[in-house]
Amino acid sequence: MSMYTLKGVSLIGEDPASTSGSEFHAVDPGSGEALAPVYRSATAADIERAVQLAAGASAALAQTSGAERAALLRAIADELEAARADFEALVPRETALPQARASGELGRTTGQLRLFANLVEEGSWVDARIDRADPARQPLPRPDLRSQRIALGPVVVFGASNFPLAFSVAGGDTASALAAGCPVIVKAHPAHPATSERAGAAIAAAVQRCGLPPGTFSLLFDAGHAVGAALVQHAQVSAVAFTGSTAGGRALMDLAAARPQPIPVYAEMGSINPVFVLPAAAQVRAEAIATQLHASVLQGVGQFCTSPGVFVIPAGGDGDALRDALRARFADSAAAVMLTAAIAQRHAQGAAQLGAHADVAALVAPVQKAGCAQANLFEVSADAFLRDPHLQEEVFGPTSLIVRTRDAAQMLQLAAALPGQLTVTLLADEADYAAAAPLLLQLPRNAGRVLMNGVPTGVEVCAAMVHGGPYPASSDARSTSVGTAAIERFARRVCYQNVPDALLPPALQEANPLKIARLVDGVMQR
Repeated sequence: MSMYTLKGVSLIGEDPASTSGSEFHAVDPGSGEALAPVYRSATAADIERAVQLAAGASAALAQTSGAERAALLRAIADELEAARADFEALVPRETALPQARASGELGRTTGQLRLFANLVEEGSWVDARIDRADPARQPLPRPDLRSQRIALGPVVVFGASNFPLAFSVAGGDTASALAAGCPVIVKAHPAHPATSERAGAAIAAAVQRCGLPPGTFSLLFDAGHAVGAALVQHAQVSAVAFTGSTAGGRALMDLAAARPQPIPVYAEMGSINPVFVLPAAAQVRAEAIATQLHASVLQGVGQFCTSPGVFVIPAGGDGDALRDALRARFADSAAAVMLTAAIAQRHAQGAAQLGAHADVAALVAPVQKAGCAQANLFEVSADAFLRDPHLQEEVFGPTSLIVRTRDAAQMLQLAAALPGQLTVTLLADEADYAAAAPLLLQLPRNAGRVLMNGVPTGVEVCAAMVHGGPYPASSDARSTSVGTAAIERFARRVCYQNVPDALLPPALQEANPLKIARLVDGVMQR
């Protein structure tokens, strides 16, 4: 099947780890069959060796040029593309995602690696700022002050369950951390270890090809949480990146905060991604909106972090027509296999809890088959939704809740009460713009991305993208895990005062040898 021979052990630098750890294996989500090979969890000795290698590589990697880091990122992209046949076989086997999804996600993964390569090769991302000395300033002279971003140090990345390539071993967190000059230790997701191993082997080959220290990258396996917890608490780890549930992200945040020297955890967590349908839009294009929203919810069996889980629509006849159109489409949805049996079970439990709520009406609530999910649709009044915070929690999978609002004032009240979100969406026609304006003032306070007349599934990888939001959507609303601004998570500012020009980093030298954009005495120049 795969041209690469799977080894079933962690990869530490250039070497495989010990084979003494506890055993586990991937499971075919459709059949429940155990998949070969058997994997070994990393041991305490493996963890220590990976962290020490990363710590040893940290200074050298931080001092590499933008061109050297760009070469690494492009080499990783090349190695991943060379393994396309392996990924197209492994991903469907371990995740039940189709081969086309594996191919598309591989393209996204290599694309974001090359995007970061372009960013660091150009170099202005370090945000160099220079305030030259002013010895004549009164009442005191001003010293020469120059600052830029530098790499934080070793970063631990947790692979995500729902994107086995783009948010996993070689995904955006790894790409942005390596671009910043940070060594990376990935804790692989146990649901797709073979996919993770193949991606890890590609990265290790690229590191070796570029002549970088072996500690630049390591990959550790574990069926549970012990390895991840040990990594987050290790004194030589400088930051953590995580994509997953609110409970998982919160646990890592608490571990990191309890350390003698706390470190940042950049966690992308839960979101219900509400869609607000304004009255004119509901009246004019109910059928089209229902088709659009249904397709968004069902994409990837509802296992996108941006899947819309709440539809806020007006009361009255136009809202009824939209509700009925949504109900017809949800009722006609086929069951599909979810990523893991545990995810399917949690989805079924979440849907059952919604259906059992005294204020919630079940519009479409089919019997869930083990390992699979079928679309669920529920309805509740805005009054009940506002009263009960549990109704505002994510049900990960193809389940959505319609919330009916009396008028524009209540829609705005609901918007203001929302917990932090990755996305909020407005579906509005021109006749709705007066009602949309106050919502567009409020909703940026609740979410990292505000959309109009689209769907939130589909996150463009580009300079302007924000994939994050106020807690609990993410642990730090100032950051993004997608797009080139993601590199800022793994760097910190350092100011050099009265340091001789010859001893300054190239980005801060007077002659600007890197030819980057810099803020000099308050004026942006190149």
